[in-house]
Amino acid sequence: MTAPWPYPRWIAHRGAGRLAPENTLAAFRLGARYGYRMFECDVKLTRDGLPFLMHDAELARTTNAAQALGPQASPIGGEHAWGTLAQLDAGSWHSRNYAGEPLPSLAAIARYCLANGHALNIEIKPTPGLEEATGRVVAEHAARLWQGQAVAPLLSSFQVPALRGAQAAAPHLPRALLLDALWDGWWSLARELGCTAIVCDHALWNAGLVALVQGAGMRCLSYTVNDAWAAERLIALGTDGIITDRVDLFAPTDA
Repeated sequence: MTAPWPYPRWIAHRGAGRLAPENTLAAFRLGARYGYRMFECDVKLTRDGLPFLMHDAELARTTNAAQALGPQASPIGGEHAWGTLAQLDAGSWHSRNYAGEPLPSLAAIARYCLANGHALNIEIKPTPGLEEATGRVVAEHAARLWQGQAVAPLLSSFQVPALRGAQAAAPHLPRALLLDALWDGWWSLARELGCTAIVCDHALWNAGLVALVQGAGMRCLSYTVNDAWAAERLIALGTDGIITDRVDLFAPTDA
């Protein structure tokens, strides 16, 4: 039997897709202005164990670390303490309008989402080598930040050790396995991990796969859906969630 699903169909990728600097509060605010009520973001750990939002292992693409920290500093985000990362500019790379936008902590995003009634999909995105520890710490923080809330964040990852860590630390939080291919053993692992959802590259879904997943009581989510024809196909298949960059194209209805 499929458990009740508290999340909306439409999920804004990294806050507002490409319209604002990804994984920042500014992006979340912009996505919300387009009517989105659920957001996806990437979370990893600082050197001192604080969960913060960033997709890449390295800082170069989405911050001014090279200029601010100098050429001798490590390019790896997770090798810096939060006191250093919090000073970086995570907005100028996108456009002048966002110059000075900081990297947010998971705690800051939680405060924003809880204050505004928004749901969250946390993709656990570990620095290589820290998969289990990142899953465990992110789940511990999420459990505390959302304690007593009716709708918990959905924890997802491509990394099975990260999901194992999350499962051990906060088994009550919902988990989802992310897939870019249907590799051998994925189905048995998803069930072993107690996943409530499978999040696939949208091209992988077909009627048989939807029936398999939903027949086991799990939900079917897709990334990253930026074309109307792809969204229409997924809705026709009866999938449950669509992660998109195109917050300006898709009206976030549950229809």
